[in-house]
Amino acid sequence: MTTASALRMTGISKSFPGIRALSDVDLDVAAGEVHAIVGENGAGKSTLMKVLAGVYQPDKGSIELDGAVVRLADPIEARRRGIGMVYQELNLVPDLTVAENILLGSTPSRLGIVDRRALREQARAVLDELDARIHTDDLVGSLTVSQQQIVEIAKVYAARPKIVVLDEPTSSLSEHETQALFRIIGRMTSAGIAVIYISHRLREVIDVAQRVTVLRDGRLVETRTTSGITAAEMIRLMVGRDLTEVFPKREVEIGDVVLAVHGLSRADAFDDIGLTVRSGEILGLAGLVGAGRTEVARAIFGLDDADAGTIEVDGQAVRIQGPRDAVRAGIAYVPEDRKRDGIVPQLSIKDNISLSVLDRVAVGGWIRPGAERTLAQQKAAELTVSPPAIAPRVDTLSGGNQQKVVFAKWLATKPRVLILDEPTRGVDVGAKADIHTIIGELAAQGTAIILISSELPEVLAVSDRIVVLHEGRIAAELPRGAAEHDVMHAATGEVSS
Repeated sequence: MTTASALRMTGISKSFPGIRALSDVDLDVAAGEVHAIVGENGAGKSTLMKVLAGVYQPDKGSIELDGAVVRLADPIEARRRGIGMVYQELNLVPDLTVAENILLGSTPSRLGIVDRRALREQARAVLDELDARIHTDDLVGSLTVSQQQIVEIAKVYAARPKIVVLDEPTSSLSEHETQALFRIIGRMTSAGIAVIYISHRLREVIDVAQRVTVLRDGRLVETRTTSGITAAEMIRLMVGRDLTEVFPKREVEIGDVVLAVHGLSRADAFDDIGLTVRSGEILGLAGLVGAGRTEVARAIFGLDDADAGTIEVDGQAVRIQGPRDAVRAGIAYVPEDRKRDGIVPQLSIKDNISLSVLDRVAVGGWIRPGAERTLAQQKAAELTVSPPAIAPRVDTLSGGNQQKVVFAKWLATKPRVLILDEPTRGVDVGAKADIHTIIGELAAQGTAIILISSELPEVLAVSDRIVVLHEGRIAAELPRGAAEHDVMHAATGEVSS
């Protein structure tokens, strides 16, 4: 490994409305080094890399490439400066060939016509440098996920980058495919390329990286060599804080099983999921990005089909082929992305709240305005939606009040089971407190609640039990009072000691 600095980010800070995403973060990456960045979900890893990629402009701080201060105004400028990004969600054109994807944007031509021979030769040369055995004429859509990953890396490598960022590059790869990727990374670093490696798989970080930077809550915790470090030490650095009373827990009586899921499976998403939730109980569903939490929730609610498994509500088997069946069975779902899946932005507060129960406010197919207005006013008042008027369009509200409208819509169905997917994401502290007050009241009323959150303190503070998913399977079931490192050990596939 060379000692010259390929990248130095100093004092990088970035804020969004109500969120301090990065605070005075430093990152120094040497040419020819594999430098890992680890942290919990929401630690600031993606934001820092988007600053490097020119997607975001930092509020303060500086970026140096090869010792010179630069301003990366946009992704085009970042690429021109030699920064290549390989995101977890691959950016390939499935109907084009491997060669066409690798040289997309710099296709060789003669007299305005694509030079097919030169296209194949140049793409083959890039693949050979990476020791990648993929045919240049194959359609990308016909390749395996691991082969597509290699094509994505080859596309970035063809631009002769100085820095390559790999974001969760092995999330869909087998052990054998991962080792093949590591060999490609070795070839890149041998050529002097600096590789930034972002992964939740801590054993891989130890295997492939020379140094690791740990982020927590948007701040730099420590940068150290991976020589001698253990996965357990990294986990302690990632979660090393005391749980505070940010999310107060309301004590309620827990009753009989309301929801029981047995052997729920969906190919390439999750396998053999079994769980129960009782009346008044809050079951935390924890895991890293890609562990299958949302996929399980969507299957229970009927948004996605399951390949196998059964679901029972109050001891009775229910057949859920879509959300309508789930609602009839007494299941409601507050989705992860409220703007895409939770609200209709152009409609009023009143219209959004009544969407889930139109049969109750309509007669003969005609909506009764008085009944709809009364229902909306009652639910909006219960959840302290601001403004108190129900006429404004939902897209004029704050994020927290939009989320309350989503809650109001589903609470109007009087659910026995409420699934909450990231219920406080993107809302301010005051709205978080309001939402957790609502959750506590629902539990006190006997609602069975499944809580999914990437904010681990939230899961630990309010859950009566925690089920941890790792790569689509249940890795552990932990009691109330479990420590953060216990959850992270299970979520990362490590055995807690």
